[in-house]
Amino acid sequence: MSTRSIEKVTKPGTPHFVGDGFRVHNFIPGTSTMKRMDPFIMLDYNSKYNFPPTNIPKGVGVHPHRGFETVTIAYKGRVEHGDSSGGGGIIGEGDVQWMTAASGILHKEFHETEWSKKGGEFQMVQLWVNLPAKYKMSPPKYQAISNAQMNKVALPDNAGEVEIIAGSYDDHKGPASTFSPIHMYNVRLKKGAKTQVSFPKNYTTALLMVEGDAKVNGNTEVPQDHFVMFSNDGDSFTIEALNNTVILVLSGEPINEPIAAHGPFVMNTQEEIMEAFQDFNTGKFGYLED
Repeated sequence: MSTRSIEKVTKPGTPHFVGDGFRVHNFIPGTSTMKRMDPFIMLDYNSKYNFPPTNIPKGVGVHPHRGFETVTIAYKGRVEHGDSSGGGGIIGEGDVQWMTAASGILHKEFHETEWSKKGGEFQMVQLWVNLPAKYKMSPPKYQAISNAQMNKVALPDNAGEVEIIAGSYDDHKGPASTFSPIHMYNVRLKKGAKTQVSFPKNYTTALLMVEGDAKVNGNTEVPQDHFVMFSNDGDSFTIEALNNTVILVLSGEPINEPIAAHGPFVMNTQEEIMEAFQDFNTGKFGYLED
């Protein structure tokens, strides 16, 4: 195996609010272009933030999407989702909601009502995963993935575990269904533990240090809340935990198709973007109450 070198390590930038419920640092496309990170075309990270109690749940009201999937990973707090295709539910700590917008959907995301009344620490990742052209206009769907559904693979020597959301690790598969080859894990390592992770050389690969600090490839220290983008010059990298860590690892085969993006729509051509706006404005994305 050859070592996959680090292309860049990015510290969290100035946060901004999405709606009033998600205080995020943008890493994709903030650190690189959508094309470079293909098939991962957006990553917003709500690092740990304390929301005070409220009787009116904070979040993001009804808005459209077309041409990709949204993946929300909950580390702290609870989120309630609803969409115009009838999908929806509540996810809590350790859960994932995977929404395929595809041909077009309206959705809304809010802090769960009862959680909002108490408030507390909130930490989430929202990722946009691009769809190949042949699937962009397929029917919308929704996957509610509980933590209990995820395969958890114990690492040797009681080092920790790999929690598989999508793809596979060591012949164990994750519960999410995907439209192109994608691996998505939470790697949980105990202090001092070390592990090696491998993916095909051509796959776009990155990690987010969700909890704790680690050394990557033996000599690069990556603090909490930092993002690592890897080069496509090898297949494996090592992670050594400097304290108890949780690391989101992403790797996917590039779709290698033209990307035309405008706001909530990601298609292949500008004509398709114009069509998306027209379809949205004429009510073709369905109806969802705010």
